[in-house]
Amino acid sequence: MSRIDETKPFHPVNIAVLTVSDSRGLADDKSGDLLVERLTGAGHKLADRQIVTDDQDRIVARLRAWIADPQIEVVIATGGTGVTGRDVTPEAFHQVYEKEIAGFGEVFRMISYKFIGTSTIQSRATAGVAGGTYLFALPGSPGACRDGWDHILKDQLDIRHRPCNFAELLPRLREHEQPAAE
Repeated sequence: MSRIDETKPFHPVNIAVLTVSDSRGLADDKSGDLLVERLTGAGHKLADRQIVTDDQDRIVARLRAWIADPQIEVVIATGGTGVTGRDVTPEAFHQVYEKEIAGFGEVFRMISYKFIGTSTIQSRATAGVAGGTYLFALPGSPGACRDGWDHILKDQLDIRHRPCNFAELLPRLREHEQPAAE
């Protein structure tokens, strides 16, 4: 059953893709490639794409630069969400969040469980909002990126998805920054 209201016009979202890895470059970034293919295939715009090492300060700096860029509405990161010593993506994301979207990680793990069973508990997928920008962090495997995009983000970033979606809230994410009326 499709939850897309075909009577409404589609509005593309400007999305930046961040790969967090000590070992990958653009030539072998299969997860980043998959996300770019999926988001552009859905009609969205690739606003930027970067690879940074598993370094919390570098991840935070990249996120803050994109949050400050009014052309970037969404950041999707892949990698660094596990439990090893070098996995610091969730810590970096939590450092910049204004609001966490706890349900994202919960639903991601629920979906992932169908494909990889209890191994999904090793994922610390997370999401939140900062400066009017949505921030999503997915595990580094192409399968995890496929699950996150195909089963959550594709619909939530489509303004036609019903009963509600993240895209329709974009204009309201910065309401708290507006000066109070006198």
